[in-house]
Amino acid sequence: MAKKKLIKNEPLEKQLWKSADKLRKNIDAAEYKHVVLGLIFLKYISDAFEELFEKLKAGEGEFAGADPEDKDEYKAENVFFVPPSARWHFLQSHAKQPTIGKTVDESMDAIERENPSLKGVLPKVYARQNLDPTSLGELIDLIGNIALGDAKSRSADVLGHVFEYFLGEFALAEGKKGGQFYTPRSVVELLIEMLEPYKGRVFDPCCGSGGMFVQSEKFIKEHRGKINDISIYGQESNQTTWRLAKMNLAIRGIDSSQVQWNNEGSFLNNAHKDLKTDFIIANPPFNVSDWSGDLLRKDGRWKYGTPPTGNANYAWIQHFIYHLAPSGQAGFVLAKGSLTSKTSGEGDIRKNLIEEGLVDCIVNMPAKLFLNTQIPASLWFMSRNRTNGKFRDRSNEILFIDARNMGHLINRRTREFSKEDIQKIAETYHNWRNSDGEYEDVKGFCNAASLEKVRELDYVLTPGRYVGLAEVEDDFDFNERFTKLKAEFEEQLKEEAILNKRIANNLAKIDLPVRGTKTGLIDE
Repeated sequence: MAKKKLIKNEPLEKQLWKSADKLRKNIDAAEYKHVVLGLIFLKYISDAFEELFEKLKAGEGEFAGADPEDKDEYKAENVFFVPPSARWHFLQSHAKQPTIGKTVDESMDAIERENPSLKGVLPKVYARQNLDPTSLGELIDLIGNIALGDAKSRSADVLGHVFEYFLGEFALAEGKKGGQFYTPRSVVELLIEMLEPYKGRVFDPCCGSGGMFVQSEKFIKEHRGKINDISIYGQESNQTTWRLAKMNLAIRGIDSSQVQWNNEGSFLNNAHKDLKTDFIIANPPFNVSDWSGDLLRKDGRWKYGTPPTGNANYAWIQHFIYHLAPSGQAGFVLAKGSLTSKTSGEGDIRKNLIEEGLVDCIVNMPAKLFLNTQIPASLWFMSRNRTNGKFRDRSNEILFIDARNMGHLINRRTREFSKEDIQKIAETYHNWRNSDGEYEDVKGFCNAASLEKVRELDYVLTPGRYVGLAEVEDDFDFNERFTKLKAEFEEQLKEEAILNKRIANNLAKIDLPVRGTKTGLIDE
C-alpha cells in the first residue's frame, strides 16, 4: 500500500503531528504523549552525539587524538553520551522487529545509566501491551526523518520546535487535564514580551513542562541577547510533568540542573528557599483549596497578610514576592476573582500589596484561553522597586489593560492571542513603564490610574472599572436604520405569505380540510 504524501503547504510539525496521531489508535493522549515525546528526545540526543562523534573520530584540530567512545569528551562539550545500543541508527535498524518496545525501554535505561542528570527522567513505556510494535516501528521511522542529515544546531532547533508543538497538541487533545502541564503558547509569549527577561535569574515555582523557560531563551535569541546571561530555576510537584520539563529544556540545550521536583510542592517544601530572583514567570493552579495552608499559618512569606486556608491565590502572590530580588519583577496568571475578592482577609492583603507599591500592571484576559479551566483569568505584573532608574517612577500609578475582546478562536473551546494582539498589549505596557515611552489612555482598553483612584474604588483591581467603555463613532442615522428595518420586516411578511399559500395549495391537493381562512394554515 502506497504511503500517503505529506501536504507540502502545511508546516512540518503539523504534518508530523497528523501522522503520529494516526498511529495512536486505542491509546489515550495522556499516555501516548510520553511515547512520542520520549522518542523525539532520544532522536535529539542521538543527533547531538553523532555530530560530535564524527568530529572526534576525524581527530582534527582540537579533537586530535580524541577517543570517540570516551564519555568525558562529550561531557566537556555539554553533550549527552549515548551508548551503542541506544543510538538512533541502532533503534531504526530494529524498528520492524516485534521486540522493538523492549529494545527502546532498554535504550532509555542505558542512557540514564551513562548520564546521571537524566536519572529518573526518561519514559520506559514502550513494551506495554497496548502499544502495537508495528505502530511503534512506524513512529520511529517517522521521527527518524526529522532534520535528517542537518547540522547539530539545525537539528536541535527543529526537534525542539517539534517537541514544543507536540506538547501543545497533546494538551489540546487532553483538554482539562492537558492544562495542568501546559500553559498556552500565546499566554507565555505575552508574559515574556511584557517582562523582557534579557538577563538574570528566571524562576517558576510551578513550572509544568517548562514552557516559560523555553520562551525566555527563545526571546533572548530573537533579540540577540547572550544565552549565558540567563539562569533557570524551577520547581514542580508532579513528577511526570517534571520529566517533561527536563526533556523540554535539555532538547533546547538549557541547563535544567536547578529545576527541582518534590511531591510536597513549593509551599510545604520550597526547593529554592534562599533564592532571590530577577524575574518570576508563572501560571499557578487557580483557586487551590487543599494547599496545606493550615500548616503554614505563621510562615515568614506572609508579610502582607496570612492567606486563607481555602484558597492559595494570595499565598502564591506572596511566595512570588518573597523570591524577588530588590529590583525583581514578576508576571503571572491568576484567577480573575483575585482582583476583587475580600474573602478571609484577601481584600486586606491586596490593599497592603497596593499600598506597598508592588502592583505595576493588571491585564484582564478573554475567556477560553486556558485548557484546564473556564474560570476567567488575569495577568498580574509586580515589581519590588517601581522607582528605580531602569524605568520611570510609577509608584503612584497602576496600569490597567482590558484585553477581554482580543484573541481569536482556534476551535470551539479554545482562544489564542495573535502576534498583533501580543505586540499591542506589550507595547502599551512598555510605553507606560519606560521613561521614553509615549503612552496615553484609550477608553475601553487601557488606563493609568492613580493610587488615589484605586483607593476610591476600595482597592478593586478589575481593569473594566478603570478603562471605561470604548468610544463609538457617533454617526448613527436613526431614520436610515428605521427605514432599513421596516423594509426587512415587510420582505419577511411577503415571504411568509408565499410560504403559507404553498402549504394551503399542497393540503388542498391531498383533499384535507383546511381550517383557518386568513392564512390557509390548519388551526389546531
